[in-house]
Amino acid sequence: MLESPTTEAGASTAPAQASEEVLVLDFGGQYSQLIARRIRECGVFAELLPATTGVEAIQERAPKGLVLSGGPASVYEVGAPRFPTELLELEIPVLGICYGMQAMVQALGGRVEAAEAGEFGRTDLALIDSGGHLLAGLPEEQHCWMSHRDAVFEPPDGFTALASSPGSPVAACEYPDRGLYGIQFHPEVVHTPYGTEILNRFLRDVAGCEQQWSPQSVIEEQVGKIRAQVGEGRVICGLSGGVDSSVAALLVHKAIGEQLTCVFVDHGLMRLNEAEQVVAAFEQFGIPLVHVEAEQRFLEKLAGHDEPERKRKIIGEEFIRVFEEEATKLEDAAFLVQGTLYSDVIESGGSEGAATIKSHHNVGGLPEDLEFELVEPLRMLFKDEVRAVGAELGLPERMVWRQPFPGPGLAIRIVGGEVSKERLDILRAADAILQEEIRAADLYRQLWQSFCVLPVVRSVGVQGDGRTYAYPIVIRAVTSDDAMTADWARLPYDLLERVSNRIINEITDVNRVALDISSKPPATIEWE
Repeated sequence: MLESPTTEAGASTAPAQASEEVLVLDFGGQYSQLIARRIRECGVFAELLPATTGVEAIQERAPKGLVLSGGPASVYEVGAPRFPTELLELEIPVLGICYGMQAMVQALGGRVEAAEAGEFGRTDLALIDSGGHLLAGLPEEQHCWMSHRDAVFEPPDGFTALASSPGSPVAACEYPDRGLYGIQFHPEVVHTPYGTEILNRFLRDVAGCEQQWSPQSVIEEQVGKIRAQVGEGRVICGLSGGVDSSVAALLVHKAIGEQLTCVFVDHGLMRLNEAEQVVAAFEQFGIPLVHVEAEQRFLEKLAGHDEPERKRKIIGEEFIRVFEEEATKLEDAAFLVQGTLYSDVIESGGSEGAATIKSHHNVGGLPEDLEFELVEPLRMLFKDEVRAVGAELGLPERMVWRQPFPGPGLAIRIVGGEVSKERLDILRAADAILQEEIRAADLYRQLWQSFCVLPVVRSVGVQGDGRTYAYPIVIRAVTSDDAMTADWARLPYDLLERVSNRIINEITDVNRVALDISSKPPATIEWE
């Protein structure tokens, strides 16, 4: 999470204007995004750029420091990404991590070779001569997280070895006079206990960064940018009820007030009372809101369809039609708010100012012939930063920490049959029980997602003195950091028992509860 600021200055979410920033050059490592996030958590703005970014472009940005990420290649392979030694002429402090360290070491004359055995996962680390400047004050023996097959066997001239591990003779090295540092392990992952201290040492003591990146600084900077972009124009925002679109709308409203109109297309596929919560929250903030109650319209379109992808397309297309109808009523609206996140920008290869409206964003994939200029106040934020900004703006806790929810809503959690009002109500009731018990057990924020699925099959049961023929409910709960992989959550048995008993006792159309214990991969998180 973001910390409170220690200075009056505000860091910008527009990298060209950032007062202090660190650039992370991405060599293709699986943790590259995480490095940038961890640096931001230290209160310093960080942006991820390709390792091929030109030296002139980096010089124009005038960063306080450079961090070289890990990567899957071997530095001695033909065509492997290289460390541009021209960067050294800029006299900007450099921290190489894993492949980034190896690339810098090899480029400066050190020796990098394949190790006898790779090091993957938790590894013992031993400091050499108290760890030099970068690792000073840390335990002489500690654990770290490694992920490599190659190792540094000799550092370049002028460098001092700081640590070793069983498979890495030089697991860390430095050349303080030139501001060059390298570590073979990953300080950005939680499995390296002293990783944050190491990053802070580089950011504060080496790069001279101050803590300027915080929820407050993001809000101040974005309010100014929105006002400059919009002027006196009218703005429209499509709300999904999720945290991204909600925080984006709050930021824009804080900047321009009633120039913003939000459109909430209520397709009737949300969880119990969620639509009412969204409307109440935005009424509390005094934000002009058009609440389109379109449940019957969506149900009619979905009737007779049970194939998951077809359901998605029907809901997306109908959402567009409804939003178009409302947008045309605001004839002078020239701007459209989107909750695009930094992870979306990275994954799509986008850059500042791109105007593609993507189908997975919160306005449902609007057609390009809707002639709006995009306003994207979250474009440089990660998900956890969006939540922090939302909390700072006063968004209700239940909305700030709401678990991810698919755009098509409960429609894709009704599996193997068509979507009907009856089935939606059954699923909503079961899901409400699960969420209530998960929250009561203080587990909600420990889970990436927890939800119920309604397979459209019936089985025989016995309740009281009679036989029943009713639906099953499947419980799905997973833990994850980014949804790329996920593990099934080991929920306590007594919790599962309470949930099962309540669902069967309180919902007459359900006589069986099952638990999904598959991970991703091979399964997906959702059941569609």
